[in-house]
Amino acid sequence: MTARMAERDYYKVLGVPRDADRKAIKDAYHRLAMQWHPDRNSSPEAEGRFKEIAKAYAVLSDPKKRASYDAHGFEGVAHFSPDELYRGVDLGSLFGDLGFGFGPGGQSIFDRFFGGPRAPGRGADLQVRLDVPLERIATGGKETVHVSRPVACGKCHGHGTRSGQPPPVCEACGGTGHKVVTRQADGKDHREIHFQQILRCTKCDGAGTIIDKSCTKCGGTGQVEKVETLKVKIPAGIEDGMVLRVAGHGLPGAAGEAPGDLHVAVFTSPDARFQRRDADLWRGITIDVADAVLGTQVQVPTLSGEVEVKVPAGTQPNEVLRLRGQGLPRLGTADRGDLKLRVQVHVPTEPSADERNLYERLQGLRRRT
Repeated sequence: MTARMAERDYYKVLGVPRDADRKAIKDAYHRLAMQWHPDRNSSPEAEGRFKEIAKAYAVLSDPKKRASYDAHGFEGVAHFSPDELYRGVDLGSLFGDLGFGFGPGGQSIFDRFFGGPRAPGRGADLQVRLDVPLERIATGGKETVHVSRPVACGKCHGHGTRSGQPPPVCEACGGTGHKVVTRQADGKDHREIHFQQILRCTKCDGAGTIIDKSCTKCGGTGQVEKVETLKVKIPAGIEDGMVLRVAGHGLPGAAGEAPGDLHVAVFTSPDARFQRRDADLWRGITIDVADAVLGTQVQVPTLSGEVEVKVPAGTQPNEVLRLRGQGLPRLGTADRGDLKLRVQVHVPTEPSADERNLYERLQGLRRRT
């Protein structure tokens, strides 16, 4: 209870009002995460602030967790385990977009700052990026991801031995991988001082076991590299940077231990037709000066095929036409974003003689009015 009372209100942590929309929460989180990430900020409080910001965002970016927090305060989210609290959170934007993907030795940034592997006796988590086309984000469905990772050697069952059995424990260190050596020295007033020193076992080189004959397939490491092809379910409207968790497809654990999890960070593939901004799609269209003045009809692509769009008379350069509901679905809702068309007006640089004559006549008419 004491630790919970010390927590700050999540809205105050991110510096947003209680009625802030998802974009305001995400923008605040990006700014603060960049400011307080321990790889960029060397102050003693940086790691604590970074964790606080990530936890606040994990709650406020999820509609169900946010509603529970708004109704019941910290008690409304206290029952979530770390796995549940951060599941589905936009970790990609925190870790990928900010340039912090993995720590030393391939350790995932989540494990690095949130307590290491989140279940005892299993391997580390692995993170990969998956670029998904707009059509798949619009409809949802399965996408293929290829993951290259070490797995337990099937020939020796991960033990590294030619027999496939666990290697014998080193007799010199009793399987600890180290030895404790007691030394003596003369201290003040010639009093004898005893101190202990922990040294790596030289017989097993710190492994705790000794392999006499190594597995011919893995060379004694207990692991082999494997490219795994997985089908990942993409929810309709998934946002850029959101992370999907695939249990049991991370890095292998020690012999006999379960593997970690795979975290798939999803991003929208570049598309020549549209630019994505959350659930909205944007596209530029170019019309002639005469069409801007008089109005026209243009054909534009949508995710469901081409449609004819009316450009009203008097349309100005950079004006935006909106096609409601022609964008992407909003994650977890029945709503859709819009397709927004930014109008550019083409002004001829080398008009023909006839065109120039018409423009001069028009110019004269405009001046008289």
